[in-house]
Formats: sequence, C-alpha cells, structure tokens
Amino acid sequence: MKEKLKYNVIMGVLHAVAILPLPVLYVFSTCICFVMYRVLHYRKKTVERNLQLSFPEKTERERKDIERRFYGHLCDCIVETIKLLHISDEEIDRRVEVLNVDIVDELVAEGHSIVLYLGHYGNWEWVQAIARHYKSHIVGGQIYKPLRDKVMDRVMLRIRSRFGLVSIPQKKAFRALLGYKQQGKRFMIGFISDQRPNAQVQHWTKFLNQDAQYVTGGEEIGRRIGARYLYMDVEKVSRGHYRLTFKPVCPGEELMKEEYPYTLEFMRMLEDNIRRAPAYWLWSHKRWKLRKPVTATASGKA
Repeated sequence: MKEKLKYNVIMGVLHAVAILPLPVLYVFSTCICFVMYRVLHYRKKTVERNLQLSFPEKTERERKDIERRFYGHLCDCIVETIKLLHISDEEIDRRVEVLNVDIVDELVAEGHSIVLYLGHYGNWEWVQAIARHYKSHIVGGQIYKPLRDKVMDRVMLRIRSRFGLVSIPQKKAFRALLGYKQQGKRFMIGFISDQRPNAQVQHWTKFLNQDAQYVTGGEEIGRRIGARYLYMDVEKVSRGHYRLTFKPVCPGEELMKEEYPYTLEFMRMLEDNIRRAPAYWLWSHKRWKLRKPVTATASGKA
C-alpha cells in the first residue's frame, strides 16, 4: 500500500508538471540548473575530471564552457522527460526530426531484426519518438537496467511507454528477443551501450582518449538472432529540438578482425558524435571509474 501511494503521489505531481508548456518548463530547468550546478555542485568533480581527461587539447576555459552547457542540457533533459507524460504527437513530431528511416523498413522487408545502438547523448528518452516514423510492423523497445527503487522503476517504465515501446530488463534480454524470433516477429531494440559495465567484463578499448571497458551484450545477442546493427546519430538542433539519423554500423577491415567489431564501430561513431558537440553527453556518469589491469589487452581503437 505504501508503494502504491508513493507511486500515485509521484505520478500525480509529474502529470501536473507535464501539463505545463515546454517554454515554462525551461524556466524551471534554468532554476534547477542554478541549484544543481552553482549550489549543490552535483558531481562537479566527476564532470571536471572526465572533461579534462577526454579533451586534454582544450583550454580550461573551453572545458568550463562545455561543463556549464552540459548542466543546462542535463536539466533540460529532466523537464523534457517529464513532458513525455503529456506531449502530443504533433508536438513531438515538430521537435524530433528523424532521418534515413527508410533503412529500417528495408532491413525488416529483407527479414531482419535490428539492434539499435545509442548512447546517453542528446535526450535519449525522446529517442522513443522514432516509433512514429518507420512503417514496418515490428516490436520496438529498449533494454534497460531496473532501478533499485521499485516505485521509481515503475514511474520510468510508464514514461518510456509513451509511444508503445516495450522495456526489457537486461537479464531477460536474450530470452525475450529469442522469443520474438521464434514467434516470427521482427523487432528493433535499442541498446544504450556507453555505460560502465560490471567489473567482470574485461573488454577494453580507447574511448575519448582513455582506456575504457565496453559492453558487448548487444552484439552477442545480435549474432545469435541474426540481427543487423544500426546507430542512432543524435544532434541537438536547438533547445527542445533534436535531429535523429539512422546510420548503418559498418566496421572496416581492421575492426572485423576483432572479437566485437560492431561494438567497437559503435563506440567510434559515438565518439565522433560527442566530439561534434561535447556538451550533450552524460559527463556526470563515472564512465572511467574502473582502471585497466596491467594484464588486460585493448581491442581496436574507438
């Protein structure tokens, strides 16, 4: 009963906030940013260190500018995510442009399912709006890591179902996707694969100038079900406006010699995406908390 009450209270508050137009929500975002950045210094040391190690060639002033714009963008993402509870199809279509969507329909017509790689870049929660653009009748969804707080997990699942996508827990991913294949269903499932993997994973590469572990689940599952790999390139055009472009993941000859060429190519594509406009990646994430053991070997450079 306590969990149900907590869920209803949180959803009631979020729905009340989501009714407000985005221009008003961006005023709130600016206020939240001031508190988060100037008062609470939310993960500021982590952000500073990540930027310093990722962009040693930039001046301190340039990195500070990225840092400042990152916090503003992060707070925009918070209010934009809440807005998903009360945003019309027409408004999301105006704010999210999707390019090269024909590649999805072509792959599905050829009988393939799709592993869609993306990172914590732009507003990854708004990426679910792609479901309004492809014509194929496929199962769309994302792999996610359940939150420890069961109530907040329910809240996020509610937000992430705005456009009819399914959310599949990491530990059930292979079984669920194999089930779709056995039922003859085509699917496109998003893997946000730029987070830090668990300590047992020992696949290393260079990412943003640093030794970094990488997650291989998307490629491993893709192999077993014969999927094709796409990358979601994200551009923040302006405040509250994004351009999403489907791009095929095509490892070169050298990467194809590696154990996980599609994962490494995804990381290379994501790094290019980040370098174009660094402020829109999740710099507060402790991506490089784990250090490469002396005995570990690095794979192809991302």
